[in-house]
Amino acid sequence: MRERQAIRHRRRAREFEAFVAGAAGRLLHAATLLTAEPPDDNARARQLLTAALARTYADWERLRGEDPYDHTRQDLAARFARTTWRYHQHGRLCAPHHREPVAGDGGGVLERLTPQERLVLVLRLYEGVAEEQTAAQLGLPAERVRAICTRATAAMRSTPAGPAAEVTAP
Repeated sequence: MRERQAIRHRRRAREFEAFVAGAAGRLLHAATLLTAEPPDDNARARQLLTAALARTYADWERLRGEDPYDHTRQDLAARFARTTWRYHQHGRLCAPHHREPVAGDGGGVLERLTPQERLVLVLRLYEGVAEEQTAAQLGLPAERVRAICTRATAAMRSTPAGPAAEVTAP
């Protein structure tokens, strides 16, 4: 009995290791986009991903045919959404609708967006999650998700404010 259990645990560990080897890079990139941290200094993204992977490992036997990548991505997004309310950036609480201050120090690509805008943009455009699925996961109407995605895309296409955007005439 113990031997069968040990064999099952080793098989589970090998399957999970193979999953992590294939998916961790993309999931870490998604987490880094969510946290708006620079790719070379993404401690918060790594913490989010580690917790999401731990949950996936704990649920591994119960997944039974479910996509472990999708499971991990959903957990990652949910953890980001929950912690956004408590996360302090530059000494103040950041709510999902509140724009975080732009550090201007070469931070993450999406740092100009609100946490909610980042979450929708990453799920919709980077991860390719359908609008309806994103809405269901976030508990929002699909129209709201569409509006947030449109606003976030427009914000990313606009020229950033600040000295770099100023053009002086000769």
